[in-house]
Amino acid sequence: MKLSRRKLIALIGGGVVLAATASAGGFLATRRPTRALAPWSLAGTYTEPRMRALSFAILAPNPHNRQPWVAELTGDDMLIIHRDKTRNLPETDPFDRQLTIGMGCFLELLRMAAAEDGYALETELFPQGDGGPVALIRFEGGGKVDPLFGNVFDRHTNRQGYEDRAVATDAQAALAGFATIKSDPADVAALRTLTWEAMAIEMTTKHVMMESVDLMRFGKAEIEANPDGISLGGPFLESMMAVGMLSREGQADQASASFKQGLDMIQKAMDATQAYVVLTSKGNTREDQINAGRDWIRLHLAATGLGLAMQPVSQALQEYPEMESHFAQVHEALAAPGETVQMLGRLGYGPAIDASPRWPLETRIAHG
Repeated sequence: MKLSRRKLIALIGGGVVLAATASAGGFLATRRPTRALAPWSLAGTYTEPRMRALSFAILAPNPHNRQPWVAELTGDDMLIIHRDKTRNLPETDPFDRQLTIGMGCFLELLRMAAAEDGYALETELFPQGDGGPVALIRFEGGGKVDPLFGNVFDRHTNRQGYEDRAVATDAQAALAGFATIKSDPADVAALRTLTWEAMAIEMTTKHVMMESVDLMRFGKAEIEANPDGISLGGPFLESMMAVGMLSREGQADQASASFKQGLDMIQKAMDATQAYVVLTSKGNTREDQINAGRDWIRLHLAATGLGLAMQPVSQALQEYPEMESHFAQVHEALAAPGETVQMLGRLGYGPAIDASPRWPLETRIAHG
């Protein structure tokens, strides 16, 4: 069913889209990509210990939701974890740093899930160097339950605007053991400017933006067919699609009203930020990047348990020529000499949101 403009009341400035007829409402009610969200409800339903742990690990956050992990089961207790290089992001992540951090998130959730069943993981990272598997893992006895794991189903990357209130001081203190928290008004104002400028560079640099446009999934049908990439779904966005206000062509055209409207919506959400989280490392090896991913997912789970929302805003950390100035600025502001800023994120109180789509676990298993 296609909605006419008369059947849609669009109040974009206030972020409200309302279908004006019962039939339109029925159409919008069917827009949830249920099949693409099924891995969230299937997590933990597997009986084989490695598959059970993997069913949680695939819920990890990762750049552009590429889900680059591939698991190979070998013997009775071994896993070989690979990163699928066909899912690389050569424009925004030319050195695979962010993708490696995503693999660290995956490995940490795998460890935590295995511990729930009493398993500890003996893990060897990059056993054949950077060109080979990410990890060789053996399941052993002795795993200790991690209380952060209890937040796994509630942890979602929240890109909405956050409430206009400060993050509670006790919450900041609790998270300070995981990351550096930036909540001083002057620091926040500077980071709002820097992160928005970096986002604008990404969105207006053609070769970089087109990488994202190519990975956008417009509406339920595309999301169900390819439950990775950047999902644009739900009643609000599908209403815009139905009346031609949001399209792939529009997002690829920086002069279009659709593109400008999207840019404005992102800026408003990013401006609604009261605190930031920062993860740095003394080195920038692949192991450092994996550990940054482990730290990021633990930080996010801890924040979730405190009722807080998070979103990476790491555009200024990307390593392509047009971002060089902002890359230097963010390191000057947030890192000690010689350190690498691995992750930068927004922190605050956000609205409830849905989970991100995931490929079924079986599609992420390698068969020899």
